[in-house]
Amino acid sequence: MSDVLPRGRGVRKLRPAVGYTLLVLVALLFMSPLIFMVGTSLKAPSEIFSTPPSLFGSTLEWGNYSEVFSYAPFTRYLVNGVVVATSGTLVTLAVSALSGYAFSRLRWRGRTATFTVFLATMMLPQEVIIVPAFVLMRELGWVNTYQALIVPWAFTALGAFLLRQFFLTVPQELEDAARIDGLGRLGTFFRIMLPLARPTLAVLAVFTFITYWNSFLWPLVIVNDVSTLGTIPLGLQQFFGQQGTQWHLIMAASVISMLPSTVLLIALQRYLVRGIVTSGLGGR
Repeated sequence: MSDVLPRGRGVRKLRPAVGYTLLVLVALLFMSPLIFMVGTSLKAPSEIFSTPPSLFGSTLEWGNYSEVFSYAPFTRYLVNGVVVATSGTLVTLAVSALSGYAFSRLRWRGRTATFTVFLATMMLPQEVIIVPAFVLMRELGWVNTYQALIVPWAFTALGAFLLRQFFLTVPQELEDAARIDGLGRLGTFFRIMLPLARPTLAVLAVFTFITYWNSFLWPLVIVNDVSTLGTIPLGLQQFFGQQGTQWHLIMAASVISMLPSTVLLIALQRYLVRGIVTSGLGGR
């Protein structure tokens, strides 16, 4: 009996170490493409496919990052990406907050049926509606414009769903108290409900920004002049040219393209967990 207890305490002490080791291994497994991308971005072109393979080259070629901007108009692609992703995110947040509030708080005939149909649009993949969307943009004369890159995907059911789920958790008594204090419907929405929804808005902002930032198919269809309106995914194609594929530049450009999304995630990380829980994405 005296031999069993110390062995049991030893196993309990060993469990956290084993758990942390497994977590580190899994994290490294998921990060391996990112590590490979960063390593390749710092290699000389002659060492990318060298044998035996290496994570980094014999020297760190930091000049690959500056060469990205001279090889292609990458600054233009970055500016376009920031403009489209930021504008699309702001429009999506505004539309989703208003529609989520309407579906959760306003009483009107056909609200449930309308929300069900609206929610069903989430089942449609982008490839299905891309042709009608292009025809609509052409009729409006918006082909090869910023608004064509932004507007068609700003009215998403996902955003309305997330905000509706959050607004349903706010007690009705809070809204009634605001009415007693003299606030109208819009005043209650902007001064009471919207500040409370900041965590959910942060989650939606991150998802929407990354979706716009990484979008490839729609910009490929709607943009005719890549050098003027091209975004990052379209700009990366410029490195697949007649002179061969510039793998070191593609990897350097990919690392640079990750920076805005990473900064946004770091800036909003304190809201993310709370927002995922309150919006229903956490499985509530």
